[in-house]
Amino acid sequence: MRQYSPDLTPPWKKPKPVPEVEAEPGLVVEEPGTGFCGAVIRCEAGTVTLEDRFGKHRVFPLEPRGFLLEGRVVTLVRPSAGAPVRPTRTASGSVAVPGARARVARAGRIYVEGRHDAELVEKVWGDDLRIEGVVVEYLEGVDDLPGIVAEFAPGPDARLGVLVDHLVPGTKEWRIAQQVTSDHALVVGHPYIDIWEAVKPSSLGIAGWPRVPRGQDWKTGVCRALGWPSENTGAVWQAILARVHSYKDLEPELLGRVEELIDFVTDGGGN
Repeated sequence: MRQYSPDLTPPWKKPKPVPEVEAEPGLVVEEPGTGFCGAVIRCEAGTVTLEDRFGKHRVFPLEPRGFLLEGRVVTLVRPSAGAPVRPTRTASGSVAVPGARARVARAGRIYVEGRHDAELVEKVWGDDLRIEGVVVEYLEGVDDLPGIVAEFAPGPDARLGVLVDHLVPGTKEWRIAQQVTSDHALVVGHPYIDIWEAVKPSSLGIAGWPRVPRGQDWKTGVCRALGWPSENTGAVWQAILARVHSYKDLEPELLGRVEELIDFVTDGGGN
């Protein structure tokens, strides 16, 4: 007698096999039933916990064909013993996305005042910015900001965010910010005279940032007061930057403003 398979389902009706993927920490997947997208932070017997970019946690069962990975259906399984442990956080504290490719740059931009500001933002938020496709450029001051914003012509699909030093009500910087702020252009700032001050003194091994008399160059005054070489503030800045390893080394007044700009530029538009 011929042997027949007990499964009489026609081949074209059988579900195609899907790959099994180990639910390693940091892996970003989507649960299609709810649309929840997040990074794996924990995988236990029968369940996986995801965290989205806003820090919200959801627990889902490890069911066959239960998740989407880069748009493809996969089955998540518990990591095998001895699987390599990947970093779960970026320097900014966001969920890390291992192996993620940089997104094509958005039309929107973030402008900062100077090179040092740009280097600090890149060091702490660089991974986040590449995933979001946000380019950071520096202005060398804000005196010409109204003309720069007018030339950029921000709109719904090309939002502009600007980070300004020493943005205190009544200052020149504050008045300029008032001129250019609109639905598609956001100017925010921190209270520090220079971006150096946004680095926590404890991260640099100093008691605090010294006060510099009005009218004196701030960086030069700081270097002289702390016994740092004042003739090369660029080299001093590189030494400061080397001591910044993550958001924990920065003051909250800067952290909140940069996160606000990233959210503004990436919300509701771009490529």
